[in-house]
Amino acid sequence: MKKILTGLLLITLIFSQTSCSEDEFTDSIFVEKSVDKTAFDKWLDANYLEPYNLDFRYRMQDAGSNTSYNLVPTKLEKSEEMAILAKYLWFDVYGEVVNEDFLKYYGPRMIHLIGSAAYNPNQRTRILGTAEGGIKVTLYDCNQLQADNIAFNNEYYFHTMHHEFMHILHQQKAYPKEFETLSAGYYDPMYWQERDDDSTPQEAVIRDHSQYAPLGFVSAYASSQPREDFVETISLYITKSDDWWNELLRQAALPGPNGETMPGTGAGIIEEKINICKKWLLERWDINLDSLRQNVRERQLHVNEAVEKGKAEIDSYK
Repeated sequence: MKKILTGLLLITLIFSQTSCSEDEFTDSIFVEKSVDKTAFDKWLDANYLEPYNLDFRYRMQDAGSNTSYNLVPTKLEKSEEMAILAKYLWFDVYGEVVNEDFLKYYGPRMIHLIGSAAYNPNQRTRILGTAEGGIKVTLYDCNQLQADNIAFNNEYYFHTMHHEFMHILHQQKAYPKEFETLSAGYYDPMYWQERDDDSTPQEAVIRDHSQYAPLGFVSAYASSQPREDFVETISLYITKSDDWWNELLRQAALPGPNGETMPGTGAGIIEEKINICKKWLLERWDINLDSLRQNVRERQLHVNEAVEKGKAEIDSYK
């Protein structure tokens, strides 16, 4: 037994010495390899990373994506257009209406683009965007972006951007509890989607608002819970046209889906909610909601020029 053990020990020592002397160590697989920056990467550094300390991620990353859904990356062309328009219709707006430092302090630290939508087939819904902890905003379905279609882009992207940013703001400074009392008893977190109109495009001016507007809500999703109601009211006020709002308020003045008659009518409740939002933004954040809205509307008239200018800037980094 002693001889066997001695022999095994000798073999082990010889193998160890041989292995150590012949192995060639390569670069660690755990070190992230650098990737040469493209012209678009350099433009993103100059327009997001340096002024706002914001990581604009257009290359979809598994670690930052919700693996519960079947998702695809955003095409490069759509990523460039989204980055240009997000800066023009979101960051530059706050820089001009509030001040240049506002989004440096309160804006997200990461924007992550996803090419496809995140569908919930059981609920017949899809996620357009999320805001996580006031740090990260994820935008979905970016491959459908239509740079020159304002109504479409407002519905699916810029409404979402303002919606998610308002979540970031109210997570830091709470909105008045009075807001939650105006449509109390009519929030439905489980079946709000049943109130939506599936027969017409979401961006259409003439839509059926009859299932939620008479109850004091600006959208079906707003009727899911108070915090969504609050940010939907603000984001739709910023992005929707006067024609859209006039049609919403017209239907809101009618009896509810089950014959409900709200105190002061649904239209009055919606207008009261808007006033609460305006007061909160002005007193807590020094933001004039009407000025914000007007600035966005003026910029929407020049989106094509903004995209062309942005792409020329990207090309200049080549």
